[in-house]
Amino acid sequence: MDIQTLDYSIIFGFFALVLFIGIYVSKKSGKNTAEYFLSGRNMPWWLLGFSMVATTFSTDTPNLVTDFVRTDGVSGNWGWWVFLLTGLLTVFVYAKLWRKSNVTTDMEFYDLRYGGRPAHFLRGFRSLYLGVIFNVMAMAGVTLAAIKIGQVMLGISPLQTVLIAGSITVVFSAIGGFRGVVYTDFILFFVAIAGAIGAAIYLVNLPEVGGLSNILQNDLVQSKMSILPDLSDTEALMTILVVPLAVQWWSAWYPGGEPGGGGYVAQRMLAAKDENHAVGATFFFNILHYALRPWPWILVALASLVVFPDLESIQVAFPNIEESKLGHDLAYSAMLTKLPSGLLGIVLASLGAAYMSTISTHLNWGSSYVVNDFYKQQINKNASEKELVNVGRITTIILMVLSAVFALALTNAVELFDIIIMFGAGTGLIFILRWFWWRINAWSEIVAMFASGFISIIFWQFETVLFIDEAAIFPSWAKFPLVVLITTIVWIATTFLTGPENDEVLIKFYEKTRPGGPGWKKIRESAKINEGQKWMVPSGILAMLLGCVLVYGCLFATGNWIYGNYGLAGGLTVLVLVAAIALRRVWGKMKDVF
Repeated sequence: MDIQTLDYSIIFGFFALVLFIGIYVSKKSGKNTAEYFLSGRNMPWWLLGFSMVATTFSTDTPNLVTDFVRTDGVSGNWGWWVFLLTGLLTVFVYAKLWRKSNVTTDMEFYDLRYGGRPAHFLRGFRSLYLGVIFNVMAMAGVTLAAIKIGQVMLGISPLQTVLIAGSITVVFSAIGGFRGVVYTDFILFFVAIAGAIGAAIYLVNLPEVGGLSNILQNDLVQSKMSILPDLSDTEALMTILVVPLAVQWWSAWYPGGEPGGGGYVAQRMLAAKDENHAVGATFFFNILHYALRPWPWILVALASLVVFPDLESIQVAFPNIEESKLGHDLAYSAMLTKLPSGLLGIVLASLGAAYMSTISTHLNWGSSYVVNDFYKQQINKNASEKELVNVGRITTIILMVLSAVFALALTNAVELFDIIIMFGAGTGLIFILRWFWWRINAWSEIVAMFASGFISIIFWQFETVLFIDEAAIFPSWAKFPLVVLITTIVWIATTFLTGPENDEVLIKFYEKTRPGGPGWKKIRESAKINEGQKWMVPSGILAMLLGCVLVYGCLFATGNWIYGNYGLAGGLTVLVLVAAIALRRVWGKMKDVF
């Protein structure tokens, strides 16, 4: 691939701009931890919304989508599309609650909702468990994608990619803090979306591809086009659609798709000006994330089936790729090598933007856990604000190094996605119910966390006997639901076998967040608290369902317009408009109550 001076100018100009922003805001960001991790809690909804979308615009996402499409077809994307339900539940039920809590991180929630040593342990342990272990895994998946892009498009080694991309990102992240992340995310979003759409338009019309009509007539592509899995294939139907829709979305923890909100999504809600800005930010994010972004990547993935129909064709075209890194996810990078000068520079800059946005967010989010929920609570309770900011910057560097080392050992982002999903299986229901049921305690979460991990390890150890062999006890699709079922039984039993939280803790939490509902009736009666407002969860669930119709309708209408199914596309478009009108009315009534 021939990269011209124009391409390098675009790339280096973009990186220089990002570093300038990080340096420019560094002085204000370094004033205290509130500025470094939450930017003074004064961010508008639109800026936070763009930041969330830019964060999920990571370099591994187009690779992951390409892997799904080439392996299981377009319907394979239901593995992450189902998290829209989680996202909209956060929008219409949990966003206001998070903002009312006024905590610095979602880990601090544990000392607000629970009490005593179990809560203190849970806060400290999960801050490292999620902020370091899971966070490093997520960042490693993103860095792995950058490594594959570097090998295919630039011809550089994995170590060179890690050193170049990682050093620029960690410097910017360490000095700029959350404010630098959010400001640059605004720019990164437009660079990333322009690169994705521009690449899709050009690559679909390559001579060897032959345009959209030729793609849609290709036999190999036609078998991959369906938005729904083959209903006659029980294994595919259960794995791709039924289990994700019936179980996965509410039961699994995944960065950016946490049931009840959490992680870097919660960080942005907590940084919002007020509760309405928190709601606006998360809704804006979900619309752009699910309705706008997927199809440019899907189109490139389908086009790649025409140019590179199998792994052997990719290997022949790129013989220098390490065998351990060869996979269907490489097809996206392989297609990008066919871009012309200028557009190539924009796309490379967009990939760099996607990488920096995701990694910088994870670094700031992870270091916020380490500083606020581990170091400040477990190591030095009297640490000054300057010391805490410095610890945050040092932690940022350590997290980057750990994720880079792990990325060098990885081969496939899908495997990592599956591992993270499995280790969070069964915990999601707690994150949903802990706001609305007083009886859940710290031990419920502790046991669920360890049970989920332990059961997942056991199932992996005996996977062949339990799920794969012809004489296996269970079908392969049953693995995830079984982890969820066993984990749920364990934590519910633990809840009733252990004592409830102290009434004083529960009353303080209720008075601060006002979640409402029948699950707090006992606490309200014992403390003689007047609920004071209508319980909004039923209306919130209705808004969530209407939002799903709206966003899924946009997603599937776009696909059918592209496929040329104009009747179905038109019907879906009308459905989107009806859902939008209905949602506006429901939300208007909810806002009047709030």
